Amino acid sequence: MIKLEEGQSIISEYIKTLDEEVINLIDSHERVLAEDIYAPINQPPFHRSPLDGYALQGEDSKGATIESPVTLKVIDEIFAGEYTQKVVKKGEAVRIMTGAPIPEGADCVIRQEDTDEGESLANIYKELKAFDNYCYEGEDIKKGTLIIKKGSFLNHIKIGVLASLGIDKVKVYKRPKVGLLTTGDELIEVGQSLSTGKIYNSNLYTLSMRLKELYTEPIILNIGKDCQEEIEREIKNSLDKVDLLITTGGASVGKKDLIKIVLEKMGANILFWKIDIKPGTHVLCSELDKKLIISLSGNPAAASITFEVLVRDYISKLTNINNISLNRKTAYFNDEFNKESIRRRFLRGICTETKEKTLVDLSNGTQSSGVLSSSLNCNCLIDIPAGTKGLKKGEKVEIILL
Repeated sequence: MIKLEEGQSIISEYIKTLDEEVINLIDSHERVLAEDIYAPINQPPFHRSPLDGYALQGEDSKGATIESPVTLKVIDEIFAGEYTQKVVKKGEAVRIMTGAPIPEGADCVIRQEDTDEGESLANIYKELKAFDNYCYEGEDIKKGTLIIKKGSFLNHIKIGVLASLGIDKVKVYKRPKVGLLTTGDELIEVGQSLSTGKIYNSNLYTLSMRLKELYTEPIILNIGKDCQEEIEREIKNSLDKVDLLITTGGASVGKKDLIKIVLEKMGANILFWKIDIKPGTHVLCSELDKKLIISLSGNPAAASITFEVLVRDYISKLTNINNISLNRKTAYFNDEFNKESIRRRFLRGICTETKEKTLVDLSNGTQSSGVLSSSLNCNCLIDIPAGTKGLKKGEKVEIILL
């Protein structure tokens, strides 16, 4: 039996660099950029108007008021997406709409609300200076500027900026494919009739959805019955299709706990078996055909908790997404827990922020490894050191945010 940190360290040695692929920008949401991107053009690509009004020379508006307007000759009209080849001279103006290019000769734009909105002649009611209401070419982004760094996580804003620069394809890291093999004679598929002694395969749904939340592509394998040949067949058939294989069930010491036996028979390198934590002590980690295999408990809460503390950091490094790594912080216990923790224990908790400090309560329900419902409102794990006699209200604790 090894300490949690030793298990985390062993697993981290098997992190590999994923291949890259070029995809359409429209498909790049929640992907990780595999290259630096520099602006290929100025943004905006021309001097443009920020409002509806008239483009003119600021000098022509000198002294203009409502009582004493300046009258200018309107020589053209420009809408967004259009342009004019006419040059604005002294005493002239061009009617212009938001987003349209400011014509040559004009050095400012007056709001149409500050005019009489004339068609051939326009009365100007306000004095402007040169470059008032004037958006410069490249004032948002200059050509050649580093826009987004390699390793950045692409969200809607970053994608929108890239689209504004005309970039339609990006190079990203491939999403890791994670195989998920749930084992146990007791498991049946959701939707089937529940017969005596059977349970629905909740681990499949809990872990596959968590894998999606962590930006991986889960590969769902058939339920592995408690049969060596069947489990071996599922593992063999999956290894060339996945970057990581996770199994649940069969990792303990019972007569039908077959995962370790099967992997040893297949020639796997057993990296460790059993972690000194509760729940989820019986975790098996092995390597076969250059693929990491992490075998978790079949108990729903134990599988979920050990996935968080062992697998999540590995996936963070594999995907190059830092914000999904384990996030620890200090909190103050706001509940009572009277059990002694002989072994390091993880409790499901509900973390709330106040102006003064972070508080954490136990989640509703029992903390049993086989109980899933107490995870419903859980947003953190409370990390209790071995030897702790219990927790009193107000004690300082360390939590892992989920």
